[in-house]
Amino acid sequence: MKKKVMVGMSGGVDSSAAALILQNEGFDVCGATLKLFSNDEIDINSKMRTCCSLSDVEDARWVCRKLGIDHFVFNFRSDFDRCVIKKFISSYENGETPNPCIDCNKYIKFSKMLERALVLDCDYIATGHYVSREYDKKTGRYLLKKAADNTKDQTYVLYNMTQNQLKHTLFPLGKYKKPEIRHIAEE
Repeated sequence: MKKKVMVGMSGGVDSSAAALILQNEGFDVCGATLKLFSNDEIDINSKMRTCCSLSDVEDARWVCRKLGIDHFVFNFRSDFDRCVIKKFISSYENGETPNPCIDCNKYIKFSKMLERALVLDCDYIATGHYVSREYDKKTGRYLLKKAADNTKDQTYVLYNMTQNQLKHTLFPLGKYKKPEIRHIAEE
């Protein structure tokens, strides 16, 4: 039986290529886009490109249709507000240097999305991050490793992933360079 993987889909080149690579590797793939805010809440129009905007949902839906895979949209607005936005504001007000992407990865993508994937009987989630995951038999632990493309490596934003999260997460772009990913996406 094929292993099932839910790919976090932004509608961009990297997540689209990740879904295609996993599909070509024989996985049963579905896509998921995370709804984290409404365009009105952040005062943008629907034509502006931002992370997780309405246009991203539409782009991801189109890619999933093209690949012949299911597409889900999960509303994590209240979690995003509580775990990322409010934390960002508090940190900023206290003179700290917040990094909302790290918090979004920790509390939303690799926590909430993984929970939802497991409820839907997926074995894994996957993202378009440029990083490699390796299992060390000697220590019995999963390790994050730098991506093949040093200019795109994203291990620094995933440093706080737990062993359970790593066990259930695939990073199909880790062995590629960005020009190769663009070529895969164009095809």
